[in-house]
Amino acid sequence: MATRVIEVKECKVGKYVIIDGEPCKIISVQTAKTGKHGHAKARVEGIGILDNAKRSFVAPVESKVEAPVIEKKVGQIISIGKDAVQLMDLESYETFELPKPREDELEGSLVEGAEVEYIQTMGKRKITRVR
Repeated sequence: MATRVIEVKECKVGKYVIIDGEPCKIISVQTAKTGKHGHAKARVEGIGILDNAKRSFVAPVESKVEAPVIEKKVGQIISIGKDAVQLMDLESYETFELPKPREDELEGSLVEGAEVEYIQTMGKRKITRVR
């Protein structure tokens, strides 16, 4: 599980953070004024990059949170099944299967022999686009 630790005040729209154990892309950050005892709070909302679920958390801006390390890689489609796609990584030549993404999630269409970009984070992978 490749993660790094950042402070909540470093969270910006477009960056990534782990919310409820899932890697999420931040879509909004709202900060509140300091209270009577001097701690400003931030509300961070994100969308899961693997499951598209909306999540949020509230924490003091000085507290620490985990951020995922996301690797963007290129693979070639070996075969397409009913609900799975078999890929070969073009750097390590490792073959593996991923769930077949919905057509509305991809830019382009899946064809055997085509190159695709995929992300790998926290031991999970997802196809992001067809080259």
